[in-house]
Amino acid sequence: MSTIAPVAHAARSAIRLVGLRKTFGATGPDEVVAVDDIDLDIEQGEFFSLLGPSGSGKTTVLRMIAGFELPTAGAILLDGQDVTRLAPYDRDVNTVFQDYALFPHMTVQENVEYGLKVKGAKRADRRARAAEMLESVRLGQFGGRRPHQLSGGQRQRVALARALVNRPKVLLLDEPLGALDLKLREEMQVELKQVQRDVGITFVFVTHDQGEALSMSNRIAVFNHGRIEQVGTPREIYEHPATSFVAGFVGTSNLLPAAMSARLLGIDRPHSVRPERIRVVRAETSEGEVVVSGVVDDVQYLGADCRIRVRLDPGDGVPAGHQLLANVPSDGLVGVAIGGPVRLAWPRYAAFSVADQHTSEGGDQ
Repeated sequence: MSTIAPVAHAARSAIRLVGLRKTFGATGPDEVVAVDDIDLDIEQGEFFSLLGPSGSGKTTVLRMIAGFELPTAGAILLDGQDVTRLAPYDRDVNTVFQDYALFPHMTVQENVEYGLKVKGAKRADRRARAAEMLESVRLGQFGGRRPHQLSGGQRQRVALARALVNRPKVLLLDEPLGALDLKLREEMQVELKQVQRDVGITFVFVTHDQGEALSMSNRIAVFNHGRIEQVGTPREIYEHPATSFVAGFVGTSNLLPAAMSARLLGIDRPHSVRPERIRVVRAETSEGEVVVSGVVDDVQYLGADCRIRVRLDPGDGVPAGHQLLANVPSDGLVGVAIGGPVRLAWPRYAAFSVADQHTSEGGDQ
């Protein structure tokens, strides 16, 4: 096993990843680096999300924590114990998959009891614990049904109850809401977070959906090309993205190139501005605001508000054809028409500096 140097906060970490790396294929030009030297601490009782696009390495990290994949290098500690080379069944974790993996020939009660049965729990004990767990996911009356008699959301909750009945220290969730429709997915986000609060177990949630990550997580790690770009609370990730990738992937953002930032802000570094911070101005502007002019290229109706795409007037430091997105209240579109002129303004403090490329460091930032 790997030798891990002690750190001051290791005792409260549910999961600690040290120099974690995973490659596929032979060393050389055919080698694929799926996870590239990740350092990360996940605290006890956190709802922690691994967020990123397909192929970013987040699912591979989850599989290594679960023991389904062995790392090429680095170490995995669960509650201070090095489990890097332990088999999945020797780790105090359980996993919930997108397809739920329920046994169709068993009742809901039997599905939830299954893990306890394998561990040799007495029949009365496993029935009582399974019934208690079904109550916690609000399925207490459904124990006698079979999976095909349940809705997608109910099956997801059965899978959750089955994973939690053994009381693992960590629950790993691999895109568990991906198969649900939008409305049900939004409902399950609320329910899943409530269950996590109730049981107090560390949840590690893999998703490519920024809305899921923002709405449920205590903290988020944003993945890109096998590395962690940023770790922080949902507010930190959204309002203070560390890189241009994070700014663009988590929410919608306008990227101002360095030369443009130099002209508008007096700072020769790339900056990003969220569309909701930009307003249409027709008269005077407030002190401390940045003002630009342009032509409306497109208007998208979104219900409570609209999103307009504006092609800026070329000027010193403004690239020809550069566009900005702005969110405008639906009742604030008077005088705004495709092809017409418009002035946009935003507070200087709403533009945040971002790095051009991903950071070379994982872990907390």
